[in-house]
Amino acid sequence: MHMSSFPGNAQLRLPTPYLLFLGDTVESGYAKTAFGLRDWAGDKCVGEYRLAAGTVTAGLAELTPAEGYARGARSMVIGVAPGGGGIAPSWVPALVEALEAGLDLISGMHVRLGDVPELAEAAAKHGRRLIDVRVPPAGLPVGTGRKRTGKRLLTVGTDCALGKKYTALSLANAFAERGVDADFRATGQTGIMIAGGGIPMDAVVSDFEAGAAEVLSPDAAPDHWDVIEGQGSLFHPAYAAVSLGLLHGSQPDVIVVCHQPGRAEIIGAPGYAIPSLEETIELNLLLGRRTNPAIRCAGIAFNTSGMDAAEADALMEAESKRLGLPVADPIRGGAAFQKLVDNCIG
Repeated sequence: MHMSSFPGNAQLRLPTPYLLFLGDTVESGYAKTAFGLRDWAGDKCVGEYRLAAGTVTAGLAELTPAEGYARGARSMVIGVAPGGGGIAPSWVPALVEALEAGLDLISGMHVRLGDVPELAEAAAKHGRRLIDVRVPPAGLPVGTGRKRTGKRLLTVGTDCALGKKYTALSLANAFAERGVDADFRATGQTGIMIAGGGIPMDAVVSDFEAGAAEVLSPDAAPDHWDVIEGQGSLFHPAYAAVSLGLLHGSQPDVIVVCHQPGRAEIIGAPGYAIPSLEETIELNLLLGRRTNPAIRCAGIAFNTSGMDAAEADALMEAESKRLGLPVADPIRGGAAFQKLVDNCIG
């Protein structure tokens, strides 16, 4: 899998290693960035820093910014993203502390670090950088719908925050292990931090969303795969727009549907039920055919992190038989995941 030459924010070079900031977060679902960096860029993470009220941990060494700097950290990454993507006032003293300790700050929030007066002042005073990852490149085009060369896979979901990034990374790694030329294409702040480049799709003006996806996965050799990190869900009452633009612009030949068994409601939208897998496949294929009539679903990726192995295996085997498609947990791997990879490559 390649993670070196990226369209979009290709010029982005983040200062590493990282100290992960977990703030005062008590909901693990908001710590996707910290967990993603721990799991996929663990060699770049020296530890974590959280406030006294915080209960979420990435399981790394607990370090103050000064201790992190002494261990080699050169930036502190805001590893949590509460609803709305804001920087909590309770975080500001700790962020200033990091700047004073010699660390740059990296954020994937919608709110710009430099818009917080205390941070702008401290960064200027100490000669430190405020790096906002969630900034799309300038000059993005409107989507054209033109058919591009090469092959593309997009991860889609029944909801947000259930494994689209992990699935895309796992599939790109599996492709590479089989000698298939593949690039992981990051579309969210955590993926961009892991990969070093990409386009933050949820920060793109909607008219340019499909065009951004076209830029992210350009013409390529016939046997080359772009494995594109999905965003949101077509069924989310708030975030469906980014999912549709990414679907149309990616023109995927293959989709893999990501799902977390046992989740009953759309995250952040009480009263909205999780759609069925059949409904999710049907809608994504229906809308995806607009720009790629040959689109197909290669299988289902389950997030079974809350289940034991025997329970997970039994459920995935039953669902695979019911749906007539491979069902696997990319993190558990095994024969079921290899069947999913087989069906993706076709």
